[in-house]
Amino acid sequence: MDNFRVGPWLVEPGLNTVTRNGTAIRLEPKQMQVLVCLAQQPGETVAKESLLQAAWSGTFVSDDVLIRSISELRRVFEDDAKNACFIQTIPKRGYRLAAAVAPVKGTVPISALPERHTSFLGLGVGSVRSRIVKAILIGSVPVLGLLVGFNVGDWRDQLWRRKTIPAIQSLAVLPLQNLSGDPSQEYFADGMTEELITELSHLNGLKVISRTSVMRYKKTYKTLPEIARELNVDGIVEGSLLRSGNRIRITAQLIRASTDSNLWADTYDRDLQDVLAIQSTVARAIANEIQVKMTPNERAQLRDPRPMNPAALDAYLKGEYHMARFGSGFGKEERYMAIPYFQQAIQIDPNFARAYLGLAGAHTPNVAPAPDEVSVARDALEKALAADPNLSDAHLLQARLKEFHDWDFPAAEKEFRQAIELDPNSAWAHDFYGDYLDNMGRHQEAAQEQQSAQALDPECDHLIDGFNHRGEYRRALEIALSNVEVHPNDGAWHVYLAYVYLHTGKYKEMIGELQHTLTLYGYPELAPPLARAYATSGYRSALHLWANDLVKAQHNPASPSMVAEIYAHLGDTDMALKWLEKAYQERDGFLVTLRDPQWQALRSDPRFKDLIRRVGLP
Repeated sequence: MDNFRVGPWLVEPGLNTVTRNGTAIRLEPKQMQVLVCLAQQPGETVAKESLLQAAWSGTFVSDDVLIRSISELRRVFEDDAKNACFIQTIPKRGYRLAAAVAPVKGTVPISALPERHTSFLGLGVGSVRSRIVKAILIGSVPVLGLLVGFNVGDWRDQLWRRKTIPAIQSLAVLPLQNLSGDPSQEYFADGMTEELITELSHLNGLKVISRTSVMRYKKTYKTLPEIARELNVDGIVEGSLLRSGNRIRITAQLIRASTDSNLWADTYDRDLQDVLAIQSTVARAIANEIQVKMTPNERAQLRDPRPMNPAALDAYLKGEYHMARFGSGFGKEERYMAIPYFQQAIQIDPNFARAYLGLAGAHTPNVAPAPDEVSVARDALEKALAADPNLSDAHLLQARLKEFHDWDFPAAEKEFRQAIELDPNSAWAHDFYGDYLDNMGRHQEAAQEQQSAQALDPECDHLIDGFNHRGEYRRALEIALSNVEVHPNDGAWHVYLAYVYLHTGKYKEMIGELQHTLTLYGYPELAPPLARAYATSGYRSALHLWANDLVKAQHNPASPSMVAEIYAHLGDTDMALKWLEKAYQERDGFLVTLRDPQWQALRSDPRFKDLIRRVGLP
């Protein structure tokens, strides 16, 4: 909705602010959505259900949340609930906006907006307010000169002295609001959020929280200070996105978390082909506002990227959307749906580096991809790096391929270091490098990288792999239980928990998690037989059946080494080594974990020692 007035108040939904007599008050996004819903039907009763649907669609919340939002709106409008002039309560029905609502004159549709950006302060060149401010400043020159020239009684020092406020050294970019009114555009808003995070992550002097941690705040009524405390950051960036055809409007604002005060905000109206340039502009503005020290290379990375073909960008973001669903209640069909979108983006724009990266990722869903998919992924990665040598995620995926498929460990470490140098705020770069160091037996260095990843992405666990590598299964169990609680539909976490249960002897619980895993990865028909085998013949029978199920589900997410691990646990050395040899022939990436505790029972066997030699582990 465009800007409008409620009585004497100016309401700007894009900035989440209401202003009166030059004083702006910022609303929480959900409160603004409630206000906009009421303003769309002025003088009419709006049902509670409609208001809850408008602000908290898809999320189960109680009426208390709405009541608190209405109470806050009344506080802002200086309204009395008992004698309401603005928002009236209609008992057992809902609420009514009693004050007059009027659109702000001069508002134009987004498709007609010129190529510009508008300052949040409204001090545009030639504006009435600008002329008034200039007149005041010019008239004040003699007085200012006296203050600068003299320091009677330390008046000048007292006048100019400012309270020292700690610098902002850490940021969280909250998910951009989709103001289009079209739920099908959520993928676009999420994609633009990730692009802005990526731009800011290039800055080594600034800690930027990972996307996986901030996306949980997409539908929340928590205050910004609460979110900042949970993420341990000094500042919050929030904003909105409105798309109309090939035009786009992005509003962003920077909030100091400790005082909940607005430091900077701007609105940008551009053609869709320049959308990535907007993100670079926003990142530069934020970096300048908080005075981040940038190297020449970092400044170069924040220059406006080349214009994007809107159709190519659309196809790429749809591919990303489907890949994010794989393993989160959806099976392999999601990654197969993602692949054509990445291919379409490449066909439209053959120099689109991130589309090549997406294609490579879709063909390597785990560290043991099918042999025919490795060649596709490798070719896509080479083209991604040719188009953009500074693409950190491409170097990261290249490192993973060199470690897990090529077993070229020195080359892998070089790529890991390059990925971190290009994006020091990449939680997954630190996490995967830590995993590599664990596989090389360098556990102290690994723990440092994993701690760095955890600090950058506090809402996602980056420590459990290290505990598993070191056989600290009790600590791993605590984390795995917490992860499944927070991410109930993420199949990867259920796999982790199942294997930790296996190594801690909790077989009944293990079977339950394996059933969840099968369902989330698209094999629900395999879950009931597993439970029946455990109930009738015990955990060993169930594990044999699980090994057979893994064979059927290979690559989604299973591999030969996972089957071998089951037989190693059962004490069947010959079967375990048989499957390990199959893993070697198929270049199964999980063989880099042969130093880990789960293979302890096989260490004395000469065949196992020879396998370690052939893989080339130190």
